[in-house]
Amino acid sequence: MIRKGRRVLKITDILSLLGGLALFLYGMQMMSSGLEAAAGNRMKRILERLTSNRFLGVIVGAGITAVIQSSSATTVMVVGFVNSGMMTLRQAVWIIMGANIGTTITGQLIALDVGAMAPLFAFLGVALVVFFKKPSCHHYGQIIAGLGVLFIGMEMMSSAMSPLRESEAFVSLMTQFSNPVLGILAGMVFTAIIQSSSASVGILQALATSGLIGLPSAVYVLFGQNIGTCITAVLASIGTNRNAKRTTIIHLLFNIIGTTIFTVVCITTPLVSFMESFTPDHPAAQIANMHTLFNVVTTLLLLPFGTYLAKAATKILPEKAYETEAEHQLLFIKPTDLSREHQIGMSAIVLHNVWEELGRMAQMARDNVEQSFQAVLERSSKRLETVGEREEYIDYLNKEIARYISHTIAYEENEADSKAISSFFQIAGNLERIGDHAINLCEYTKRMEDERITFSDEAMKEMEEMKRISLQAFELFLPFDQIQRGNLQEISVLEQRIDEMTLHNRAMQIERMQDGVCEDNACILYSEMLTDFERIGDHLLNIGQILDRLPDGFLETETAEKTEPALAPV
Repeated sequence: MIRKGRRVLKITDILSLLGGLALFLYGMQMMSSGLEAAAGNRMKRILERLTSNRFLGVIVGAGITAVIQSSSATTVMVVGFVNSGMMTLRQAVWIIMGANIGTTITGQLIALDVGAMAPLFAFLGVALVVFFKKPSCHHYGQIIAGLGVLFIGMEMMSSAMSPLRESEAFVSLMTQFSNPVLGILAGMVFTAIIQSSSASVGILQALATSGLIGLPSAVYVLFGQNIGTCITAVLASIGTNRNAKRTTIIHLLFNIIGTTIFTVVCITTPLVSFMESFTPDHPAAQIANMHTLFNVVTTLLLLPFGTYLAKAATKILPEKAYETEAEHQLLFIKPTDLSREHQIGMSAIVLHNVWEELGRMAQMARDNVEQSFQAVLERSSKRLETVGEREEYIDYLNKEIARYISHTIAYEENEADSKAISSFFQIAGNLERIGDHAINLCEYTKRMEDERITFSDEAMKEMEEMKRISLQAFELFLPFDQIQRGNLQEISVLEQRIDEMTLHNRAMQIERMQDGVCEDNACILYSEMLTDFERIGDHLLNIGQILDRLPDGFLETETAEKTEPALAPV
């Protein structure tokens, strides 16, 4: 409220200003969280379907940002996608350009005085959360309520700053921003502090609405805000791979180039006066229109040069020479992921990263099973060291994947994604157990050599068949990125075949022992091998059943055209 004769803010005004800012930022956070929970893995599918089509990329980037009301959040998400290999650097260019357009929607909504409907939005959103039990209603209610809270906060800030019109010192400070350098620096620093261009632009509009700053001064602050919003992506890229860091460089280049062009244009042409003439009595709309013009024109100018932006980022941050890496390492999960707060798009990144690491783990388990059976067939322990090292790697992956999942699942709000992450945890455990049984098989070769144990030709033929059917089961879900849901039905058939083979081979081994063809120690060792063989089949069946229960969209649904597994009769 404006009070005549007052040149400073009252304590109550300061509290209202801080409360309004808190509501504004919390409303944005509510919208982001609601979208993350509602969209879930669909965000990943949308981005995965992007081609090199730059126009589609810009549209998707603008659309996502318009919904979540934050180009910083979109850019952080893109940094994560590039870091995890889900998106190429060129695709990221178009998304970032679109994000800069999408972020202008907040200013336009403020300029349209949507805030008058803010209480209604807040009520409808809360009603969906309180009166409906369906989780999806809660997520959408969170989005709507967040929008209402955001504009209520905006109104509070605008009202709280109105008395500053009577402060000569503050008005004098605002006029200093007509200096382009000071204005740009002020916008950069303020936006970097609150890490949200939408919020900083909204505050600038509140100042303009209160009559504290005009467009000639606000325009340079606005340009600086576009650069300052890059700080969030820069912070998010710390500890990521070089391609992810290049994504933040592209974001910076886009806004620095745009700021340079528009600053020169505003100084040398009557652009500011021209924009004022559109809405002479509506300063918030003037800022919103300039913000939109800045990002749309910059995007149109740089759209033909998007690939050159990617190349420039690569030049600025070139590839490093080969660096020696730890023997055991995660290729898709980065150490910084464990310390990073949950951001929009994080669940898609988590699912992708864990899925890729599980694919590596499954391939290692498969190789160990093959190598261990082969070692037994060769009656040699020379493969034991290689199999042992790979088993240690499998144990390492299981431990790190479990740690990553435990860190992220606490933040996961989408029910389908939460179940998928839990399923991945179970898959990792089963793969680790397969690795244990494989190393058991390989270690038997040491006993065979030390105790000079040999198997009959019949037993060796049975071992060949055990190896063949185990690898055949692995082939149904390897490689992981080509799993087809129809294939998973065959795993139960193969597991049943493994159980039948185990019973049959035990009976045959007892017969050979009774006939004097097989010695006692060989029979005992062979029985232990059969137990490990059967356990491998059990864990493969577990993995197949877990994969088959994953929600649609995680696996291919088409069934491969192929004949039934060629199974030898018992």
